[in-house]
Amino acid sequence: MGHIKDLISQIDSDFYKVKFLEIYKDEKMLEYQKKRYKASLLKFADIYKEDDVNVFSAPGRSEVMGNHTDHQHGEILAAGINLDAIAVAKEYDDGLIKIVSGEYPMITVDTKAINEAGVNSGKSKALIEGVCKGFTDRGYKIGGFRAYITSDVLIGAGLSSSAAFETLIGTILSNLYNDAKVPDKDIAIVGQFAENVYFGKPCGLMDQMACSVGNLVHVDFSDPSDPVTEKIEYDLSANGYSLCITDTKGSHANLTDEYAAIPKEMKEIASFFNKEVLLGVTMDDILNNAAELRQKFSDRAVLRAIHFIKENERVRKGVKALKENDTPAFMKLVRESGRSSFEYLQNVYSVKDVLTQNISLALAISDVILNEDESFRVHGGGFAGTIQAFVKNENVENYKNRMESVFGRDSCHILKIRKYGGIKVL
Repeated sequence: MGHIKDLISQIDSDFYKVKFLEIYKDEKMLEYQKKRYKASLLKFADIYKEDDVNVFSAPGRSEVMGNHTDHQHGEILAAGINLDAIAVAKEYDDGLIKIVSGEYPMITVDTKAINEAGVNSGKSKALIEGVCKGFTDRGYKIGGFRAYITSDVLIGAGLSSSAAFETLIGTILSNLYNDAKVPDKDIAIVGQFAENVYFGKPCGLMDQMACSVGNLVHVDFSDPSDPVTEKIEYDLSANGYSLCITDTKGSHANLTDEYAAIPKEMKEIASFFNKEVLLGVTMDDILNNAAELRQKFSDRAVLRAIHFIKENERVRKGVKALKENDTPAFMKLVRESGRSSFEYLQNVYSVKDVLTQNISLALAISDVILNEDESFRVHGGGFAGTIQAFVKNENVENYKNRMESVFGRDSCHILKIRKYGGIKVL
């Protein structure tokens, strides 16, 4: 905790230059972050007329491998990125949480009288209430605080702005009321609970886990109530790469049934083997029963089951490659993951409008621009939205310019994988 004026002056010091570089991994972002932190501190002082504060950060996330595997209790590889939500916060003993986020009106939550789930569904207030309820259900302390929050996690680009927000609230409560001892995994599980039960969105746990843990994280969902997490110590920047996310400007409207069909068809195949999900079904099971499966269900359902089985194996191989610092093997596996999503999972374009294939085009252009030691694939749920690419640093500007010439200015975002999840910064 520190006085706002003191913190503002300290931000320009060599100490915080090193700290910001460690967090954001990009020297080009230093001046931007300094201005952002200073402006947030001044905004807090203006709103609350208070001085002694802490500053916290929680990153957005990128799905790296494991496309549509989590809902089948499979494995994923995700990463925290250097776009984040930050909060200037001060503890209060009145039990009230008051938050101003960006230019939105103040939200107030009474921690002594948390609303039941469903009362504020679809609102940011529900996320705060859900995190508080999740903390108390797990035996952690909660209490009042005042906060100003600002976020540069892109909304609608599949980088999990809501999970970053949930992680940020959990990180504040962990630090202010629990001696910063709430495990990353618990903050993630509570965030998912808040989004599922209080906000009303049936998301998986991948988003919250990546935001809470940070860096590259391997998650095994074989027991979804207690997923096994492993932080992978691999420095993408040190190996000469950046993560590029391109928003192809496709609309997600009217695609709900396309997304829902993926787990539905996978579970159809699983049911043939008396299972609820595909985890445990082998490739031999699929091949030995392929004729009956395609007759009883569909060719596409069989293809999607093949994707799951092979993708799950690919995640394990990708984790092994990263642990061994075998970047060429990892890049090859990411390309394979992308091809499997396109050919077998088939979530790159909508069958309702086959003439509109913005993601297909972005992948094709990436294939032309990028070298063999670089990689690309569909990002997240698919059908519309974004692709990701791992691009050599010396090729980043060329890649960005080429993609933006097709998909518009500022459509390609150059990111780094950051080593921290939710943390106290100042």
